[in-house]
Amino acid sequence: MKRTTGQDRSITATWRPATQAVRGGTWRSEMGETSEALFLTSGYSYDDAATVAARFAGEAEGMTYSRLQNPTVQMLEDRIALLEGAEACRAQASGMAAMTTALLCQLSAGDHVVAAKAAFGSCRWLIDNLLPRFGITGTTIDASENAAWEAAIRPNTKVFFFESPANPTMDVVDLEFVCTLARAHGITTVVDNAFATSALQRPLDFGADVVAYSATKMMDGQGRVLAGAVCGSAQFINDKLLPFQRNTGPNIAPFNAWVVLKGLETLDLRIHRQSENALKVASFVEPRVARLLYPWLPSHPQYALAVKQMKAGGSIFSLEVPGGRTQAHALLDALKLVDISNNIGDSRSLMCHPASTTHHGVGPETRADMGVTEGMLRLNVGLEDPDDVIEDLDQALKAAGL
Repeated sequence: MKRTTGQDRSITATWRPATQAVRGGTWRSEMGETSEALFLTSGYSYDDAATVAARFAGEAEGMTYSRLQNPTVQMLEDRIALLEGAEACRAQASGMAAMTTALLCQLSAGDHVVAAKAAFGSCRWLIDNLLPRFGITGTTIDASENAAWEAAIRPNTKVFFFESPANPTMDVVDLEFVCTLARAHGITTVVDNAFATSALQRPLDFGADVVAYSATKMMDGQGRVLAGAVCGSAQFINDKLLPFQRNTGPNIAPFNAWVVLKGLETLDLRIHRQSENALKVASFVEPRVARLLYPWLPSHPQYALAVKQMKAGGSIFSLEVPGGRTQAHALLDALKLVDISNNIGDSRSLMCHPASTTHHGVGPETRADMGVTEGMLRLNVGLEDPDDVIEDLDQALKAAGL
């Protein structure tokens, strides 16, 4: 294996994002393939015993086992790191593998985490259920309130953990303020950036330490595979995260990594078009519902902050209907074009009822604390003609009595 001409990091880091998304991190074998090769292998062979010993001792470069390195996976990691502006990246088997690894690799019994109360259901479950099993306590706050972050800090606080925008309430966190506060107290910030991706927002530019992803979402963009990633400094990735990943094994499959590599080539094009579509669709729906939450609509309570931090509003918005679960389900059942699905970031428009799907497992009290109501619906606007999506929503809204 050899890297393509120009794959020195000092050169690739100067490329603009659109170029990095297509060419960043690419390796080529002696066959000279133009598209990234797919290496389906669990292990590697060696010319002699001294070579394998040197590799396992860290004294020589080269592959040893696909739980540690794989050429296809490493290409994906290099590309994501370039796009994120990070020194290093490690790909994971799923988004939740990325979140779990990013937290557990650095926390120990007796530590404390401050986390946003509005989060993806499984991320909230980590704070409320998994971490306490290991003696790690957590405080959940309204992450949109800057004062709440400082008020929640304890002497043993080690991590700030949040999403921006949050799933599904679309809360926006003041990245610069929170990350600056964290650094002043020696706290590591872990930001779930799945709704925006590096194409719309780079948390590291605002001072974040670690950025975690469900690459299943916008990075793949077509609902094909599960994938995750964690980005940060070389010290964090190599000294803290890698030992955890090496010995627990939440690794991405090479095929999934290859699919996400292909998705990254069109990420910028897709997310900006989907953002345009989402803004148009949200503007149509807003007058018909009790409340609509989209970061780039002036009605969003943190609109000014969202416009400051993000290049566009993203593909997702949430809405609330006054008739609770009954009316929300009636709207879903009336859809003809938009699919009922709990995935996001897909090129297809998808809608779900979070209280009965993505956030069902956290329970009604926690949902209420998070702001996930029985009347809330979440819509991922895809790449279809937005007027077709609007027509479908129009008839579904009417069918649901809206």
